[in-house]
Amino acid sequence: MATDTVVAERSRRAPGSVGVVGRSGVRPGLLTPYLFLAPFLLVFGVFVLAPAVYGLWISLHNWDFFLPTRPWVGLTNYLNLFDPDNLLAEHFWESMLATGKFVLFSVPLLVVLPLGLAMLLNRNFRGRTAFRAIYFAPYVLGVSVIGLLWQFLLSSNVGLVNYYLSKVGLDEAIPWLTALPWVWISLVGVTVWWTMGFNSVVYLAGLQGIDTALYDAAKVDGASRWREFVHVTLPGLRPVLLFVVTMTILASANMFGQSYLLTAGNPSNETRTAIMFIAQVGLEQFRIGSAAAMSYLLALLLIVISAANFVFFRSKEGD
Repeated sequence: MATDTVVAERSRRAPGSVGVVGRSGVRPGLLTPYLFLAPFLLVFGVFVLAPAVYGLWISLHNWDFFLPTRPWVGLTNYLNLFDPDNLLAEHFWESMLATGKFVLFSVPLLVVLPLGLAMLLNRNFRGRTAFRAIYFAPYVLGVSVIGLLWQFLLSSNVGLVNYYLSKVGLDEAIPWLTALPWVWISLVGVTVWWTMGFNSVVYLAGLQGIDTALYDAAKVDGASRWREFVHVTLPGLRPVLLFVVTMTILASANMFGQSYLLTAGNPSNETRTAIMFIAQVGLEQFRIGSAAAMSYLLALLLIVISAANFVFFRSKEGD
């Protein structure tokens, strides 16, 4: 009985202990997590949440910088995007189709190739660190540098790629940046080369978190390399795969700089992505309300795709 009384008394007096209430009526330490979160919440609120709400408000108006007033139009900007007779809707869905093609072409490569590269770089061999740095190096370059570099390399007239192809017997210059299907090959190839290192580093971190005892047990059971990959590596990488697939889809769907700098949306707007068209409508034609509505429609579509991705990986987790 006496011991219980002492323990209860120490607990009451211990700073930060549960159940202790200060003179102000606030438990000591209760506000500490919120103080650590405050800088992030402030930045998130000012630079993400507030612009997002403001953009939603703009999308409900006929917003033009040159108009004296910005009248309320409700959902008209959204409904216009589904009007088959509206020229803006036609160009918007054309750009959405271009975005879908780029996602379809680039995401599988950006998921599979970095995984193979990460598994290779996860082995012990001389110069492993140097190779990791080499493959990650392009990712630190800005999109403007990437655009100028590959514009010089892929130019039909003076590009180094066509020059070296002519040296090996290819007489006709390939229109890498001006004709189909070469424009898609160029955009996807440049994007894979540029961003593959980031996904590889993420995969590497995931591979190093898998318990090596599982591989030892698989070897004892006589499992082949493929069975090790299917039954040990892939299940161990499932959270990493979810992150990589989701982020790669979002990044590819927001592709802008490569098509703007390399192809300018050509030929015949075939490579004009949704972000590129939204920027043209908003910043060149000053139809900010319509551009905001298109942005929210694209965002809604990406939210649905991301949620489906989460559901798919969650269902696999239960298998």
